[in-house]
Amino acid sequence: MSTHRTITLTGRPPVRILEAEWPVIADARWRDHEGQHDRRASLKVRQHADGRAIVYGVWDYEITWQLYRAGVLLDPGADLASAITEVALSLADRGADEARMRDLAHGCTADLPAEEL
Repeated sequence: MSTHRTITLTGRPPVRILEAEWPVIADARWRDHEGQHDRRASLKVRQHADGRAIVYGVWDYEITWQLYRAGVLLDPGADLASAITEVALSLADRGADEARMRDLAHGCTADLPAEEL
């Protein structure tokens, strides 16, 4: 049985996917435990066999009840690295730590499959 996942996108309704059809091709995560409260952030890239991709991220700061989500759906051949940075900065614009999100964007971009030259 395939698992469904609903992904929040920026400026448009969420999408619902079958995880098996949209495998994760890159991700970066961060977690900081402050006493009894956690701060977590993540960025992920999923890609369908037809070349479409979804880049999305989450910023969750338990102590202040901040939960921010952002994401974009991309056509085949789109610039994934730029989309990763776009999503990270969208989260920073909403209140996530900008330096942390830039670090995560770098890590997620570095986790993308290498290009053949």
